[in-house]
Amino acid sequence: MLGNKIKSSELTDWRNKPFANPKSVITVGTLFSGIGAIEHAFRRLKLNHNIVFAGDIDPNVEKSYFANYDIDKKHWHRDIIKFNANPYKNKIDLLVGGSPCQAFSMVGKRLGLEDIRGTLFHEFARIVKETKPKVFIFENVKGLTNHDGGNTWKVVQDVFHELQYNIYPNILNSKDYGIPQHRERIFVIGFKDRTVKFDFPNKIPLEYKMQDFLEDYTDSKYYLREKGIKFVTSTKNKNKRYTQINGDVMLCQKANQQFNWHGDFVFEKVKENDFDEFVFDVNKVEEKYYLSDKVRNYVLAGGTKNFRTSKETDLEIARPLLQTMHKMHRAGVDNYVTYNKGRIRKLTPRECLRLMGFRDDFKIAVSDTQMYRQAGNSIVVDVLIALLKQIDITKYGG
Repeated sequence: MLGNKIKSSELTDWRNKPFANPKSVITVGTLFSGIGAIEHAFRRLKLNHNIVFAGDIDPNVEKSYFANYDIDKKHWHRDIIKFNANPYKNKIDLLVGGSPCQAFSMVGKRLGLEDIRGTLFHEFARIVKETKPKVFIFENVKGLTNHDGGNTWKVVQDVFHELQYNIYPNILNSKDYGIPQHRERIFVIGFKDRTVKFDFPNKIPLEYKMQDFLEDYTDSKYYLREKGIKFVTSTKNKNKRYTQINGDVMLCQKANQQFNWHGDFVFEKVKENDFDEFVFDVNKVEEKYYLSDKVRNYVLAGGTKNFRTSKETDLEIARPLLQTMHKMHRAGVDNYVTYNKGRIRKLTPRECLRLMGFRDDFKIAVSDTQMYRQAGNSIVVDVLIALLKQIDITKYGG
């Protein structure tokens, strides 16, 4: 069971919370490092820190990492299973990472560290044991808590307790911490000092829309052709939350979304004399995607006793996207758009990075395909900033 619910807004706003020891130097180790979300968080906070070790199995990730962060290659590990962290014992203030969690065979007993060998979570836990960091942050997908009927989550908690760490788990959504993306992840904060009490940072109002993160100029290669347009405008794919157009809050960004037409897209109107092969003309969209006169009139009417409809289409904030219940589109309470001629495009890699909390000083050193994948696999930087502020990580530095 997840504990430690987020406190209400009467608590001190973590954004205004001063660091106790802002001149301290925090030593950081990262596992499954990706493009360095925690490293970028420290950079944005302008905190003194030293990256003691980092690593990732993907050579393209390595290329991105070394283009952006200062670390000696001898402290970079490519294979976490072969990584011996004993030389770093008691040299790490903060350890950060998340691992894919496989199911564990419970076989009627409580499993500990030695019983989960062969899993990637074992490697994270092993390195906690070897380095003994003062604090760790473990991040994973929300589904970890009910994976394998809850057995995986039980083992995760048992192992951390076996390592003599006081842990605080909670599911946080990036849209509650400044980034307009619906991305729920579980964060487990572990403290070696078992007397530490911790409350997760309170939610803050979302002040930005996804459109605030878009670039001023977009290369023509990001605009969809007819086949892609039909896919992303399909009612079926929208209702399954595969696609969204001009949403205020981004769908959860994933590693494979932008190069297979999944995720968020932007619709841009164009002038009559600006048409080219990328223009989305309503005449090119299959008739089945348009409402009949009967349904259209129903949607624009006031509704019935049991269902209230809105006369508004093209809403700035979409109604919840759920599975379609009837041909009447949930009795007229779905989202509807009235497309004029224009163009639909993908988000650019830079826009995806912005929507993960990476500022434009992050250097793109790989292909678009790789950058989409790396952005989608990252942790949202702004959530980590909230956690670092709430923990007051400077208290643990030297």
